Amino acid sequence: MSQVNALQLTGISKSFDGFKALIDADFTACWGEVHALLGENGAGKSSLMNIAAGLYAPETGTLLLDDNPVQLQGPRDASRYRIGMVHQHF
Repeated sequence: MSQVNALQLTGISKSFDGFKALIDADFTACWGEVHALLGENGAGKSSLMNIAAGLYAPETGTLLLDDNPVQLQGPRDASRYRIGMVHQHF
């Protein structure tokens, strides 16, 4: 039996005023596992998580929840799927 991915982002791209923050980024989180997202300042960690939380819309790529494609229209959509984000500075 294959494991269902809780959250999967594939081929995610996002730019801000011409700066490419994410180019073809992938991230997968499985149920029952602990995950960490590490990288240098400006590597796109926050941008990727903001896309997962519905705060930013990706320019390209796919967001899957429980292996089903979804398109989030904002944080309210994300909360319906039980996705939330606690910012470092709140």
